[in-house]
Amino acid sequence: MNEINQILDFMVEIEKLKAVLRKSRPVGLKRYENSAEHSWHVCLSALMLKDYANEPIDINRVIKMLLIHDLGEIDAGDKIIYSSETVEQKNDEKDGLRRLLDMLPDGMGAEYLSLWEEFEAGMTSDAKFAKAIDRVPPLLHNIHDDGHGWKKHNIPKEKVFALNSERISAGSAQLWEAVEKKLQGAVDSGALV
Repeated sequence: MNEINQILDFMVEIEKLKAVLRKSRPVGLKRYENSAEHSWHVCLSALMLKDYANEPIDINRVIKMLLIHDLGEIDAGDKIIYSSETVEQKNDEKDGLRRLLDMLPDGMGAEYLSLWEEFEAGMTSDAKFAKAIDRVPPLLHNIHDDGHGWKKHNIPKEKVFALNSERISAGSAQLWEAVEKKLQGAVDSGALV
């Protein structure tokens, strides 16, 4: 029974992900998305797009990665991708994730820490696909919100194309081709400058 109570305590603690606000607004809304909503969105997106991965993937592992990849933000907060990938930020996220996983019964968190590390390294087919999917919703949010987040944070189109081309095409060239066209439409409309 003690193990179940540890898991229940973990479940309560991860609720805090709902309070971590991201830098983009969900389509059609004027409020900022929270990281828990993002986790749900990328998992469902991965299920729908799994057949477009460049290489064979294990969708169950991909979904696990996507469900845990932002948990460290409970302690570290969310930073905009175009300036957040510092060693310090990633260490803060990893420390936060470790704190959470330490709440679980002995050994249970090891699998999830390993998946987080695999996601961050981005070297396996599962991680490449997960990282590709992770990039898509924020782009769609900005495209459908007249570039709100890009404009607010002064993110130029060159940065948007460079980072996302690399990340998305590494996991799915077909997905990048479709997203690239949408980004070009955002440039043409003035949403992305």
